[in-house]
Order: sequence, then structure tokens, then C-alpha cells
Amino acid sequence: MIEVRRRGGGTPAAVFLPYWGGSAATWDAVVERLPRERDVVRYDPRGWGASRGLPGPYGLEQLADDLATVVRELRLERYVLVGHSMGGKVAQLAAARRRPAGLGGLAGLAGLAGLVLVAPAPPEPPATVTPGYRRFLAGAYDSAQTVEQALDTALTATRIPSAVREAIVRDSLAADDAARREWPLCGIAADITAAARAIEAPVLVLAAEHDRVEPPRVLRDYLLPHIPHARMDVVAGSGHLLPVEAPDAVATAVDRFIAAVAGT
Repeated sequence: MIEVRRRGGGTPAAVFLPYWGGSAATWDAVVERLPRERDVVRYDPRGWGASRGLPGPYGLEQLADDLATVVRELRLERYVLVGHSMGGKVAQLAAARRRPAGLGGLAGLAGLAGLVLVAPAPPEPPATVTPGYRRFLAGAYDSAQTVEQALDTALTATRIPSAVREAIVRDSLAADDAARREWPLCGIAADITAAARAIEAPVLVLAAEHDRVEPPRVLRDYLLPHIPHARMDVVAGSGHLLPVEAPDAVATAVDRFIAAVAGT
């Protein structure tokens, strides 16, 4: 069973989904900056951290099903999905499910008020996502050393506190082997453009100026054409790990977006 962290109350709630290798704790600095009364929901994805013991499959459809289960069990009447990187792709897939649970073989998501996609993986795989790149990426979290290398060469563009860095390394290694390899070998290359085009809820995309994983140009070319009503803002100075590199900017954007969709 997925272990959920929840704080606050009210509506709409904010449901946070981490990147590949991340956890509920990835969002700590963002959550700390949100109003205390904001209803905040976080959890470790299937196969990772506190959810490491859950069996597969670990693909995007299962992760979207897990999200729907969390929403249903918490009885969230209205909520905003906040997905980072891989979590952003899961959020896009889930957001297309506008029907009640049980229809069409997929768990539905009623009550969705909007999406904040933080340095998201786009629905259309970029041309750079080649088989060779995917095989290389599959080894990025094989050891503490490879995680450190990924942080320095791809994931960050700024210095992050040593305690946060150590936590990221621990999170990246705390996975079932099959779950760790599912994203680079399969999920990153999945084409979910049909689902993205079915999204009707308001969408805010937060891109990072110096992102080497999903740079703004990639999101303009491979995401915005499929979600044309989305608005994209670029966060200056940050790399791919926006939740830990620029938590002030992310928290401010999330809070303003929730207030806008709530009509307050």
C-alpha cells in the first residue's frame, strides 16, 4: 500500500509527483513555503522509497492508476496535480482520464482543477531519446558515484545544500531494480500525445533556464504543440531539479496557480 503524507486542508488540494529517482521528500522545500492551511499530498511512487516493496508493473499506466487510487482514497473533491519530470508525464497521462473509475479499464480522475508541470518530460519523446541514450540513462543510478555524476553533469545547474544532495543520492538508490530501469528503458520513450491532447484542465508549465534534461526549447517543441492552452514560464538560473534548486519560485507559482483555479 502506498504511504501518503498529507498536511493541511481545504480545497483545491495540491498533489505532488516526483521525478525519476525522487520521493515525497523531493518537495520538502516547496511545501515548507506554501501556506500552512494548504492541503498538500505527497507519496513515494511504486517501487521507490517507502513504496519500494510494492510489486510491478512500474510503468506509466500503473503510476497513473496509483495516483487515481490515492485521490479516491483521500476523497479529494478538487485538486491540482504538480508533477516534476517523470511525475509530469504521469500527471499528463492521468489528466486525460475524465471518466469515472472503472470505465474503459482505467481508473478515472474526477475533480481535477489543473496541472502544474515542473520541468516535465514531454508527451512526445524528443529526437534525442535514442535507444543508446536510454541504455546509458538506465545506469545513472547504479551507485552513489553515478548519482553524483548525474547531479553534476545533468540534473543541477546550481549548488544545493550538502544535506539535500545526500538525500537525493539516498532516494535515487532506494528503488526496486525493475522500477529503476522502467523509466529510462520504457517510460521516457512512451508517446502519450493522444492523452496530452485530451487534457482540458488549465496547465502551467515551469521550465528551467539551464535545464540539460528538458530544456525550454524541448518543451516548446515537444509539449506545447500538444497542450496548446498551456502557459509556460521559465525560471531563471535553475537546472532540472527545480523543486530543490528554486523552491521559492516553484512554491510561488504553485500557490498562485491554485488561487487562480480556485477563483480566489
